[in-house]
Amino acid sequence: MFFDLFLEKVLSFSGKRLYRLLMVMAGLFAVQGVYAQDWFEAFKDRATPAQLHQFLYVMPKGGDLHLHITGSVLSEWIYAIALEQSANGYRYYSKQRIENCPSGLIGGRSTPYLLLYQTVDQVGFDALDPCEQQEYVALDEFTPVQIERWQNGLRLDKPYEGRDEFFSKHWERLGDLARNPYVVGEFLVRNMQAFAAEGLIYMEPQVPIFGFRQADGQTLTPDEVMALYIDRLAEKDAQDTGMTLRMQVSLLRFLPNAEEVLTYLYKFAHAYEQVVAVNFVGREDNDKGYPLRFLETLRELRKTYSGVQLSIHAGEVDEPNYHVRDTLLLGAQRIGHGVNLITDPDTLVDMRYGPYLVEINLISNLLLEYISQYDQHPFPEYLRTGVPVALSTDDRGMWDSTMTDEFFVAVTEFDLSWTELLMLSRNSLSYSFLDDNEKQRVLALYNKRIERFEKDFQRKGDKVFADAQPPRLGFICRQYELCEETSIEVTE
Repeated sequence: MFFDLFLEKVLSFSGKRLYRLLMVMAGLFAVQGVYAQDWFEAFKDRATPAQLHQFLYVMPKGGDLHLHITGSVLSEWIYAIALEQSANGYRYYSKQRIENCPSGLIGGRSTPYLLLYQTVDQVGFDALDPCEQQEYVALDEFTPVQIERWQNGLRLDKPYEGRDEFFSKHWERLGDLARNPYVVGEFLVRNMQAFAAEGLIYMEPQVPIFGFRQADGQTLTPDEVMALYIDRLAEKDAQDTGMTLRMQVSLLRFLPNAEEVLTYLYKFAHAYEQVVAVNFVGREDNDKGYPLRFLETLRELRKTYSGVQLSIHAGEVDEPNYHVRDTLLLGAQRIGHGVNLITDPDTLVDMRYGPYLVEINLISNLLLEYISQYDQHPFPEYLRTGVPVALSTDDRGMWDSTMTDEFFVAVTEFDLSWTELLMLSRNSLSYSFLDDNEKQRVLALYNKRIERFEKDFQRKGDKVFADAQPPRLGFICRQYELCEETSIEVTE
């Protein structure tokens, strides 16, 4: 009926009036088509890097499926959290100089003697001999210069630093801070707050549960550690973020007793609904942790326990091998990194349109020198041949970066379309280890948010992000000189 009346009205117009009407309608449809299909391309063409970064910061995102919580905290946060631990009875000290103490020659040390800025708690400090104690300064007595040096020691921010610096020094410098469950609980909440500000709604961090102790040196069991995490996440500031969080527990794959630890972790994950997966971590170029070492153990564990998911690091190497294929044989549903999957064509083909997802860590792969520049990264090949992928941050505190930076790298280096951006965010929720009901809930929430964002941008243009002040940290400033852009012109 409406169409009939509309057609009758149109046919009553004179030729010129009809022509003008049709031109107006064509213009409207053309504008609508641009916004419906090409508006993001038009925005990318005219946006400055700073505007693109702002846009991506405000843009709703899905989740982060691959992050090590003790490596995901900015150095400034770590320092503040360390000082706050006096309320729990802890005090921390950092090695600020080397006095060539005779005790440094004694074998069997847990940390290298000639490593500056390593951190010990009061128990660790009291165990040092008087000569070594002189090398340390309490964090609460740091000068501004000492604060800066200590914080820089926890960042991978120098051209000559790479994977050896990261794997052999960064974690040693964090030291006893990572043995305090109250510290790690704060790490979780700080990340929830930061990710919520970036538009994320889900995170699935890998958390430690072994080696923790109270301020008096009394050891804590993994169950006691998990209870402290759960209590911290139930507090108001964590709940106010609106973030959904589930945890993974990790196995250091090349340990002599790794099979025994895996058995414990499998049982542990099965016992806690908050723990949704077991992960394998550690350098893959250490052959003692090769994937098929664990095949028989996992087969036995699956005979007894159900519902334990596997998201395993694989293909985080710069040489061809079959680690991704062998990791899928272990039962992994997600692959962390997968950089060298591109060198295994048969497995790559099998992963197209399949049930497995690759957790992509663009900034990590560059800084740890698994690629030397982004045109070597296989991410766009995976994305555009149907291998499910999602962006994640890995150890963003040590990279001095954000999830927004991961999206910025992806869009800048690989010219992602709007459809591809949506796919990345939806994949990060669809391939999460949430139960089906929770998964549908967060997907619906994301779809609602992204639909509102699109409509707002189409109505308001750049005003949608004009007031946003995304954190611009070390990586994005060094790699893209983004922090040199100080003035941002807002267009209608």
